[in-house]
Amino acid sequence: MTRPAPTAAAPHPGPAPAWELLLPAASAPARSRGRALREALREAVRAGRLASGTRLPSSRDLAADLGVSRGLVTEAYEQLTAEGYLRSGRGAGTWVGDAVRAAAPPPVRDLAPRTPGTAGDFVPGTPDLSLFPRSAWVAAQRDVLAELPHDDLGYPDPRGLPRLRTALAGLLSRRRGVVADPERVVVVSGVAQASALLGSVLYGRGTTVVGVEDPGSPQHVSLYAAAGVRAMPLPLDAEGLALGPLLDSGVRAVVTTPAHQFPTGIAYSARRRAQLLDWARSVDGVVLEDDYDGDFRYDRSPVGALQGLDPEHVAYTGSVSKSLAPGLRLGWLLVPDSLAEAVVERKRTMDLGHPSLDQAVFARFVERGDYDRQLRRCKRAYRERRDALAGALEEHFPGTEVSGIAAGLHAIATFPERWGPEGRFLTRAAAAGIAVRPLSSYAHPDSAGARAPGRSNDPGGSDGRTRLVLGYAHRSPALIRSGVREMARAVRDGDA
Repeated sequence: MTRPAPTAAAPHPGPAPAWELLLPAASAPARSRGRALREALREAVRAGRLASGTRLPSSRDLAADLGVSRGLVTEAYEQLTAEGYLRSGRGAGTWVGDAVRAAAPPPVRDLAPRTPGTAGDFVPGTPDLSLFPRSAWVAAQRDVLAELPHDDLGYPDPRGLPRLRTALAGLLSRRRGVVADPERVVVVSGVAQASALLGSVLYGRGTTVVGVEDPGSPQHVSLYAAAGVRAMPLPLDAEGLALGPLLDSGVRAVVTTPAHQFPTGIAYSARRRAQLLDWARSVDGVVLEDDYDGDFRYDRSPVGALQGLDPEHVAYTGSVSKSLAPGLRLGWLLVPDSLAEAVVERKRTMDLGHPSLDQAVFARFVERGDYDRQLRRCKRAYRERRDALAGALEEHFPGTEVSGIAAGLHAIATFPERWGPEGRFLTRAAAAGIAVRPLSSYAHPDSAGARAPGRSNDPGGSDGRTRLVLGYAHRSPALIRSGVREMARAVRDGDA
């Protein structure tokens, strides 16, 4: 009987990427191939490239990946097991042992901006991350994964998924009073990316200077500087951005936080809002509105966004960083028609669009009312914490003026002179493990100087009083009270 000729074996596609480190040994001459394979495995374990506890492929699979005989691999495994480099058990596979202490790799650094553990952390800018609605978010993810069309996992519209832009337009119109055409909504990675986009577009159109509030967010200065646009500090008065210096500045773009100025807590007056828009129209300029905490109002009616008064001269931006979590990197930008095309094109070249799955989950979250429920939950919690802070300051620092607390996630505390100058106050607080930020730290480095003594927005403490920006959203009422108590003890005990 004639046997059929053996068919040629299909060429092996090559080793799995994880085992490419053994390729030179597998390519050694046949006479020395086994020895080379054993030595390559030893060296990989010694050097830590194969870490303790790593499971190795079966001898059959590794032989197939390397294109060598199974016997060579089996022999190598047995020899290195006997030497202590590997360990194995019947039916349990082969693993890298822990007898060899490879040189420890350098630690992987974490550059996330975290405040080290302190007796009292009052640094502003962080919400309570434990309030993140994990169950509702998981449910939204599950629904989205079940229903998301395959095409939506491709490269998205750089402006964002139409579904999310439509949901955001409805949300922002209802809650913040903006004029929100979904065609002008751009989904971004938070206010930081919105600022970078606007700065890049403005720079491309010849704008080299942008006005910023002083005191104000250092983020605005650095983000626009990265786009090549210099920040010009403009002072505040009791109504908001001071009009005279703005008119004299010659700028045609200004960054503002009109609903709840950061850090002073001023809400721009109706008159100042109208004057600011008149200025923008007169110079054919643009107001860049950062609505960083617009959803948190406690003791007054909500102040609508400036953009709703003149959407052609205001670029509006916000995010979920204070309402959900900054780690989501999810925000929005509403742009005037004159900037829309350039912003969208810059967004396209910057990152090809925001992650589609994250967008779809947030759209679902908004559509079924989960986001509104989250905002109500946060508002109740933050109001309680604000009241705890005000009460603790009154108890332990009697006579302290607390301002900017009708909204937002921080307050300004102006301490009586008897608590000493700012430098001594901060030194004693830090020594006791109390993390705080003075209002003076938010003054622009090119500021013209201290404001008039006694003004609530004086960042320099020129009247001898200490002014602190105290964040409270991320601390429980009990921790807020104990932190203020410890701060008072530290400042007072220094005089003993």
